[in-house]
Amino acid sequence: MPATPSNVPEPSRTDPALIRNFCIIAHIDHGKSTLADRMLQLTGVVEQRQMRAQYLDRMDIERERGITIKSQAVRMPWAPTDEADGKSAPHILNMIDTPGHVDFTYEVSRSLAACEGCILLVDAAQGIEAQTLANLYLAMEHDLVIIPVLNKIDLPAAQPEKYAAELAHLIGCDVDEVLKVSAKTGEGVETLLDEVVRQTPPPVGTADSPARAMIFDSVYDAYRGVVTYIKVVDGKLNRRERIRMMSTGAAHELLEIGTNSPEMKAADGLGVGEVGYLITGVKDVRQSKVGDTVTQLSKGAEEALPGYKDPKPMVFSGLYPLDGSDYPELRDALDKLLLNDAALTYEPETSAALGFGFRVGFLGLLHLEVIRERLEREFGLDLIATAPNVVYQVRMEDGTEYEVTNPSEFPTGKIDEVSEPVVRATLIAPSEYVGAIMELCQSRRGSLQGMDYLSEDRVELRYTLPLAEIVFDFFDSLKSKTRGYASLDYETTGEQIADLVKVDVLLHGDKVDAFSAIVHKDKAYAYGTRMATKLRELIPRQQFEVPIQAAIGSRIIARETVRAIRKDVLSKCYGGDISRKRKLLEKQKEGKKRMKMVGRVEVPQEAFIAALSTDDGGGEKAKK
Repeated sequence: MPATPSNVPEPSRTDPALIRNFCIIAHIDHGKSTLADRMLQLTGVVEQRQMRAQYLDRMDIERERGITIKSQAVRMPWAPTDEADGKSAPHILNMIDTPGHVDFTYEVSRSLAACEGCILLVDAAQGIEAQTLANLYLAMEHDLVIIPVLNKIDLPAAQPEKYAAELAHLIGCDVDEVLKVSAKTGEGVETLLDEVVRQTPPPVGTADSPARAMIFDSVYDAYRGVVTYIKVVDGKLNRRERIRMMSTGAAHELLEIGTNSPEMKAADGLGVGEVGYLITGVKDVRQSKVGDTVTQLSKGAEEALPGYKDPKPMVFSGLYPLDGSDYPELRDALDKLLLNDAALTYEPETSAALGFGFRVGFLGLLHLEVIRERLEREFGLDLIATAPNVVYQVRMEDGTEYEVTNPSEFPTGKIDEVSEPVVRATLIAPSEYVGAIMELCQSRRGSLQGMDYLSEDRVELRYTLPLAEIVFDFFDSLKSKTRGYASLDYETTGEQIADLVKVDVLLHGDKVDAFSAIVHKDKAYAYGTRMATKLRELIPRQQFEVPIQAAIGSRIIARETVRAIRKDVLSKCYGGDISRKRKLLEKQKEGKKRMKMVGRVEVPQEAFIAALSTDDGGGEKAKK
């Protein structure tokens, strides 16, 4: 048995041989956070009375949805059992719990760069899912030691032998090497911690060279300013010394440095291989860039560590405050969220219909939902989000090229060709649903690239699909057609030329830019009809008739009409000559005609919210 955690002394800060940095990667709902909970309890860093489920998930949204959005680093002491003589050498384990959803892959890739090993966790009742494969390939790219683990072996539906063979075949190891644990009951977790110490190599670095530390994450604290999470690669960082950020050249005094155990615990300094945090008191969120290298101001390192690839936004949406005076608050809120979420990109934009706002780039639809919810909850903002779009490249006949992230930017004139982003999608499902999946992918302009049987009853399908076709309700359709058994993962692979058109929505002859969309020619009529029908129900009746039209250029493809409210001008006529009634009706007709010429259709905010609601399009739900 390992020594009780309270008796485990911390090793010297200068001895990286006793440090192990690892992370847990898996598909959503395979038990990463529960396994992290058991590890926190076994190593004694969280007392039993303070323990709660999903301990490392700090945000309300994470706890409500049961998903991990932010990676969390924690330092744990552990003394493994030595098989030779039973003695235990105390070690320090730095663990990072990562998200499992495809939209937060960037969080996972940054965490992997701060580790030497990873636990690949697979549900023993569900087997390998698409995101499991994606995370495995990410770990292989970083040359990490992979420890395969089957979780939930206590479930009645668990098939550990079957899925252990599947996992061993995938990684190329023996079936006996696949560890079996139950994160819920704690069975096998001690053995897993021993294996982490045995298999994961210690961090490599030069202790007596100038300090180099990689920033792998940072958060904004209202009281303490920017809290930066680092992994020290070379040298040592000490409290109260002057440090420099190598990409920006900004210099700061190191007010506090320490580790997360899992609460912040101040220390005198951090040495080679150690993972911790530093606070400089800086309030400007742009001065602590993820992927930057921290070194000493005097006699610091000259060569920076290789950073991270900048994430490429996949989906763009306009975020506008309901109340125009909230625009500065929205800008400040996005600035602060940018620090917590390095994958976020945004730039100001204006809309004739919605006023001032921001064009925000997201990694996917769940990312959009989470960011919008955080802005509304944490900063008290009321927002309208326009329909999500992807980035299109448009080339005109005269050779001019445009990058279009917003339908209002779509150029008019003679267009030579339009290119749209394409993704390579991996779908894993039971073999009985292959026909339904193929039918769905073909209806979304997909082309089959390959198909492999992972086992006799589970199939992996590889498709290329236009990103615009999977951004809305593809995932929901996939789940409903496969009774929830299919899983999806995708990555961008380039662009393809497609027959795309811009559909405008006109109210009373005026274009409303917020309702415009770029769609495939074959689906333009369906989009136009849907928007026109929806707006007819949402726009209140005016004193005059309001035509709602959907158009491609100057060609109208759909029309609905909001009937006028008609006042009964004949109510005071109790008889008499018909010419008197006709005269009153003609007078009313002239008034309506004049009103129609000068009248503007006021679209209520509720109509914008309902018509542009992304929930209507399905959206990738967190159940993924």
